[in-house]
Amino acid sequence: MWLEDLLGNNVLTTTALAWLLAGIAKVIIVLLTTKKFDASRIFGDGGMPSAHSAFVTSLATSVAMECGVGSVEFAISASLAFIVMHDAHSVRLEAGKHAKRINEILDMLNDEKINVEGKMKELLGHTPLQVLFGSLLGLTTALLRYLALGQTLVK
Repeated sequence: MWLEDLLGNNVLTTTALAWLLAGIAKVIIVLLTTKKFDASRIFGDGGMPSAHSAFVTSLATSVAMECGVGSVEFAISASLAFIVMHDAHSVRLEAGKHAKRINEILDMLNDEKINVEGKMKELLGHTPLQVLFGSLLGLTTALLRYLALGQTLVK
């Protein structure tokens, strides 16, 4: 019963679909640009398009379709979307730049035989273009899914 309810939740399944499509798009883009297949990009941070942006934009769009744009639920989900997208292209992008510089310093130290182990993860955030394409993917996914379900905007 609970699994049926969970899988029947259009908002949740639509946002999961948008996230999955963004991950698949990342794998394809990496394959086309580097000629290397990297399945880890499905779950990885950073890259084109932003899966975080696809997820939260799909969430806000789905909630708008279910509850209407005047609802408290839409206000909450849209606010969350803006926070997540801002964080993805500002705080997390800068953290990735810091990690890259730290890794360069570690490489220099290792060249001098100091042997510092481990590297910091550099691909954390997104450029504004990656956030834009992620949000467009999320919007499109939600609109097409609800259109396929025969549902239109409430209110």
